[in-house]
Amino acid sequence: MDRQKVEELLRKVKSGSVSVEEATLQLKMEPFTDLGFAKVDHHRALRQGVAEVVYGAGKSPEQIQAIADELLARNAETLLITRLAPEAAKLLLFHPPLRYFETARIGVVGEPAPETGAGAIVVATGGTSDIPVAEEAAVTAETLGNRVVRLYDVGVAGLHRLLAHLETLMGASVVVAVAGMEGALASVIGGLVECPVIAVPTSVGYGASFGGVAALLSMLNSCSSGVSVVNIDNGFGAGYLANMINHIGKE
Repeated sequence: MDRQKVEELLRKVKSGSVSVEEATLQLKMEPFTDLGFAKVDHHRALRQGVAEVVYGAGKSPEQIQAIADELLARNAETLLITRLAPEAAKLLLFHPPLRYFETARIGVVGEPAPETGAGAIVVATGGTSDIPVAEEAAVTAETLGNRVVRLYDVGVAGLHRLLAHLETLMGASVVVAVAGMEGALASVIGGLVECPVIAVPTSVGYGASFGGVAALLSMLNSCSSGVSVVNIDNGFGAGYLANMINHIGKE
């Protein structure tokens, strides 16, 4: 039950069309459902504004289906399933059918939220190899109701590629900078824009990149103000945070 439905229920109590006892029962039934292998959180939308997101990695298709069915049965209008393998996506049955974004490894059931953000979220990558993580961020942000502009393969090895998009960068509400190797892209963008920059280190790189640790440390040590950092390859976390920033003051 999201905030809007709770407010509607309270208005019915106020008008007398629903009794206090009936309303109390509805609210008691809502917090979570225990499936044994998962406790499905139905109050996530009420607390945070967005229904629980299902993390697909490590779960069987049957577990994902059961969790998703429970969320949809309790009026989750849009369901987001991250780190969803293509093989599992083919086995999931929903109405409306699941839309699968293979590069992002995200499945979406239902329509994306309308674009209600304050402005555009720019998602930029250092290289083409960073695109899967960037797409996870971009699809997450779009599904949650944001306009996303993609700037891919604009890393510091060819700085002119990034500088060609200065107007787009400077017009953003928030920038998600996705890069592996030495992770310098976030610092460069952070020195060019006045909006928040969310840095996403990726595991892309040669041996001394240590699976993304080198980029993570570079981003954490950024000399540019206004740069925050999420975990290695955590495109979802970056897209979700960008959505929150882009909706500040809009609710």
